[in-house]
Amino acid sequence: MPGKNATETVLADAAGIARAAAILSAGGLVAVPTETVYGLAARADSAEAVARIYAAKGRPDFNPLIVHVRDLAQASAYAEVDAVAARLAQAFCPGPLTLVLPRRDEARLAPAVSAGLPTIALRAPAHPVMQALLAAVDFPLAAPSANRSGFISPTTPGHVLASLDGRIDLVLDGGPCSAGLESTIAAVRADGSVDVLRPGPVDLGPVLQSGSGIEAPGQLASHYAPGKPVRLNATRGEDDEFLIGFGAMACDANLSESGDLTEAARRLYACLHLGAASPKPRIAVAPVPDEGLGQALNDRLHRAAA
Repeated sequence: MPGKNATETVLADAAGIARAAAILSAGGLVAVPTETVYGLAARADSAEAVARIYAAKGRPDFNPLIVHVRDLAQASAYAEVDAVAARLAQAFCPGPLTLVLPRRDEARLAPAVSAGLPTIALRAPAHPVMQALLAAVDFPLAAPSANRSGFISPTTPGHVLASLDGRIDLVLDGGPCSAGLESTIAAVRADGSVDVLRPGPVDLGPVLQSGSGIEAPGQLASHYAPGKPVRLNATRGEDDEFLIGFGAMACDANLSESGDLTEAARRLYACLHLGAASPKPRIAVAPVPDEGLGQALNDRLHRAAA
């Protein structure tokens, strides 16, 4: 593990991607931009490299990881892809959709990526930097969000360094993430049904309400937390609260002054980071409509406030 303040940041150009590929090949950790949030990547076929992800993040070992692949063909080497999964992949991939599928017995992946489950979570990202990195290596990448476990997800290189500086090898600087909200996670069941385990940018319908335990990332009751109390559905802020607004209102930071949910998703974690850094001891968040992308926003906000 590198020493404190030892994390290098490079531009996500051809030279930076080549350097990141070399570090990953050697078992290192690299923060990489995706269209959703920055991911903390390691080679998914190395138990030692995957263990470094868990150690750097302080992540509980029962929480599985998303494995990033180039395309459906590569995904098929690690999971059983039935007709339903193939149709979802053809419709939404590459993009912000993660599919939880039965893991192949012969899959050459570190056991820890599945956290003891018989399934594997797979995603083909659309971001050109992550796509270029996957094309530069001959292995898939395990890549949860590039932040300390349970805290606010990162959408800029600065957010990554705020909690992981000195704990990882490299940050590929690709600028701010465009979507700003983690992928939708859907489990394809043996009977052909599809359960949404985590809402996100891809709308597949209602979220599964299940007590069956953790099947995928982002299902912990407390997650995406700024380290101070969060009050939701606030129409005004108290004197000791950092108010995050939505729509036209007086506030300390606004998800979207025009009330646009796509802009609000892109700005959610940036606003929470600002609230966390504020001298005010509490955060209040204005109501966000619970429809469409607003369902995913409210899912993250409820976990941040838990």
